[in-house]
Amino acid sequence: MSTSRRQRLVAITGISLCLITGLVVALVNKAQASPLSGAIFTTDASGQLVNGNIYSDKSDVYLDGGPQNCASGSGLPDGNYYFQVTDPSGSTLLSSDAISEREVAVAADVFSTYVGSHATGAGPCGSTTVALAPYDDSPNNGGEYKVWVTPVDSYHEGQGTFGFLSDQSKTDNFKVIENASNLCGYKFFDANTDGAWEQGTSEPGIAGWQITETDADASFIVYTNQQGQYCFPTSSEASTITEGTPAGGWFPGSSWIHTTATSGSVDSFATTGPNFGNVCVGKGGGLTLGFWSNKNGQKLITSSDLAFLDGLNLVNASGAAFDPSTTTSVGGPQLASWLLGANATNMAYMLSAQLATMELNVRHGFVSGNALIYAPGATSADAAGFATVSDVMGEANTDLGVNPITLSGNPDRTYQEALKNALDNANNNKTFVQAAGSCPTPTSWQ
Repeated sequence: MSTSRRQRLVAITGISLCLITGLVVALVNKAQASPLSGAIFTTDASGQLVNGNIYSDKSDVYLDGGPQNCASGSGLPDGNYYFQVTDPSGSTLLSSDAISEREVAVAADVFSTYVGSHATGAGPCGSTTVALAPYDDSPNNGGEYKVWVTPVDSYHEGQGTFGFLSDQSKTDNFKVIENASNLCGYKFFDANTDGAWEQGTSEPGIAGWQITETDADASFIVYTNQQGQYCFPTSSEASTITEGTPAGGWFPGSSWIHTTATSGSVDSFATTGPNFGNVCVGKGGGLTLGFWSNKNGQKLITSSDLAFLDGLNLVNASGAAFDPSTTTSVGGPQLASWLLGANATNMAYMLSAQLATMELNVRHGFVSGNALIYAPGATSADAAGFATVSDVMGEANTDLGVNPITLSGNPDRTYQEALKNALDNANNNKTFVQAAGSCPTPTSWQ
């Protein structure tokens, strides 16, 4: 082989090796790049409006890292990011200034620092909100836009969507409807569970709740503001407004229970939408059947308690009256044995045990008889399924006096089971209506 051919071969081989090495490095880097985690949301300058999604002017739209809870670990990873605005399809770049004007730093889940000419605001958790303007009008007839955020290191000019790679970006859609009248309603905390909103400190609006409007053509989602208000642009079509359901569903999968219908229909050009009520349930001092049958509960029981229980229509497994006269007997702890032996073969026996347990909770001040509990199926329950502890106990005692044996197939068994479940859940300290503001607003939705 001549020297010149050998030199050419070496040169070609060297070029090939460089290309192969570069390709391998590129493939390795691509394999190592994991999708961007975290979230962003559009908001107003205060950062209080989470995913408002509909704005009356382009200058009203600001950006923040999300969600809106401090140091949750679910925001964007710390670092520097670029943002841009496009039409909803991503085919048209609408941001009208240089990319260097659209760089923001993230720390501890929120936008922490912005140095540029865009307007800024002070959001919650020490965050800095950054205005998306300037950007051009969207070609979308519905006034819809998409905002993108990507790490500075993941930005590649000429690739992806104007340098933003889809798996290395977070996006959020929003609408700007100028000079539009709005269809608005409220999400409220229904402290007395009556389905009507008595505006005030005891029944405030609930912020951050998902609300959806659906018409014949499409649906759009907004989230309630700090006052619990939601708004959509008025439409020439009739539509349905639906409140969101927290992921996991309602009780017992969630601590939230609705007290009104979860959707409502509105006419074309309507400006008032339905109000949606909810309460959350949780602890109210209930102590279990197990507590009152163990030594700690037994030592609290007095002769007065026994006399009171003796006056109730309590029954045992056979439907015979159970009249505890002592906490113990020659054969062992009388009341404790009766409580621990309760089963639902005769539903009246199980209801008796739960009734006695709640009566002791009330008599010893652990539970208020006026407390509202979730008791669907009780005749004293309101339309949302809530009743006071005292009313449920009264119903249970009355029915036990009439139906001491409710075996399978007995027509009264379903009713007794509903009462038993209501008392059981309350004795397990799960279904008491909580005070406004004591339960966190859900952040994920079905």
